[in-house]
Amino acid sequence: MPRYFFNTRIGEELVSDTDGEVLRNPDRAWEVARDMIKELLRTEGGNAALMTAVIEVTDEDGEVVLEFPFSEAIFTMPAQSMTRH
Repeated sequence: MPRYFFNTRIGEELVSDTDGEVLRNPDRAWEVARDMIKELLRTEGGNAALMTAVIEVTDEDGEVVLEFPFSEAIFTMPAQSMTRH
């Protein structure tokens, strides 16, 4: 199975993923990227710079497989309840 690397780009800064993750296909890499973004937005949501960030998923050869803007992840996040149950 291929290894994918989840690099985060915020403006000109690139935070490289040196370990990567072995996944079955690019669709699964997309799901992992989406979940990573959702978690970052939950924990660091007050950081406005994240709305311009992108996760660049690359393969073992360094080729970009997909780019997932943080702003697009908002549309896939479930609505939060307004009540406190």
